[in-house]
Amino acid sequence: MKIAIVGGGISGLATAFYISKARPDVEITLFETKDKLGGSMMTQEVEGFFFESGSNGFLSNKPDTLALIEESGCRDILIQSNDSARKRFIYKDFLCPLPESPKAFLRSPLLSWIGKIRVAGEFFVSPKKDDTDETLQSFGYRRVGKEMTNVFLDAMVAGIFGSTPDKISVNSAFPAVVKLEKEYGGLFKGMLAKKKKEAGPGGVLMSFKQGVSSFIQRLASVCKIEIKMQCEVSDIKPKNGKYIVTTQESEVLFDRVILATPSYISAKLLENIDKSLAKDLNEIEYSPISIVGFGYYDLSHPLDGFGLLTTTSAKKSILGVLWDSSIFGDRAPQNAKSVRVMIGGQRNPSLALKGDDELVSIAKMGIRETMGIDDGPDVVFVKRYEKGIPNYGLGHKDKMVKIFNRLQQHKGLYLNSNAYFGVAVNDCVSNSKKCAQKVLEELSPSPR
Repeated sequence: MKIAIVGGGISGLATAFYISKARPDVEITLFETKDKLGGSMMTQEVEGFFFESGSNGFLSNKPDTLALIEESGCRDILIQSNDSARKRFIYKDFLCPLPESPKAFLRSPLLSWIGKIRVAGEFFVSPKKDDTDETLQSFGYRRVGKEMTNVFLDAMVAGIFGSTPDKISVNSAFPAVVKLEKEYGGLFKGMLAKKKKEAGPGGVLMSFKQGVSSFIQRLASVCKIEIKMQCEVSDIKPKNGKYIVTTQESEVLFDRVILATPSYISAKLLENIDKSLAKDLNEIEYSPISIVGFGYYDLSHPLDGFGLLTTTSAKKSILGVLWDSSIFGDRAPQNAKSVRVMIGGQRNPSLALKGDDELVSIAKMGIRETMGIDDGPDVVFVKRYEKGIPNYGLGHKDKMVKIFNRLQQHKGLYLNSNAYFGVAVNDCVSNSKKCAQKVLEELSPSPR
């Protein structure tokens, strides 16, 4: 039995790990176009500073990622974020701490008293009576009011998806929030009910020593598979219930093929197999985003917290700033500090595609206007994504039903990436486990 996995990001590697662990007799070949594994989950070291190209970790409130770390023998490189990282800020017309308690919320200048009263009134808002899809903006306006939506929800969705409340589906992007309303009649009612049922915190941000790449490298090393680097798959063709995978080097017949690639890459590879499926995959939107990292050897700003997110109403050219060296202490040399600035997204898509020099200028201006930092950085890191984070727009859920129903017509072919059912590391690991289980169920029994 031979399985091909196309794509060496966390989704491809986690799927390979689960399958190879359960069925060591199966031959697995993983194809990666680039010279490094990890996809956007990659760390770049620049003069002793460690900058992430994408996510800097995961929350500990979901079991699958922690279990994968344990099973793969990576617990020794696991680290927890610093306590100071609990403090977060929002930049509206000014920089303000994100309130961490009801009392702090009442005192916060981020909302007017009318806006705060409207939020409290959510307890009396009737739940939505149908299951139709709606934007986060529509959901927010309906449940907590315009002010809360335009400040808190706007900043939140910028930080997670690089999107805006009017351009993202609450049903697909935040299903847990929709579930609270459906099961308990409201957000506050649901949170109170869950607080009574569940003990413990909602999760702590975790990462790995010297960045997420250390985990990617370790996971790849324990997977008992063949990994072909800088090997682009150019075509996939069905043949007698199997699939011919074509690269520049060879054409090899595989029993199963898992596409752990962005949806637009999967669409290209499936064009000759199913044009309708390829068309639907191509319609999944991605937000362009760029990340600019700055390292400072002598910065006076305390960077006391996790960082800041801006609101659309602030009309700033940046989405937010992550105070990396305060979140994880090993991201900068001793006594040095580092930040990463997010630019673009659905708010300002064209800005993300500027040249390196322009992006650095935008980032400098952004931290000067939001944090008052005029110091020039000693070290600079730039990463640009023309298609960065999948944007789960209105209708995404129905599109996923259509895509995966259609996929069932092609036995032995699987789709698994962050384009479908969650963009966070936890989502990718959980979906990879499900994908692996599906593959294993459909394989012939293991020889004895």
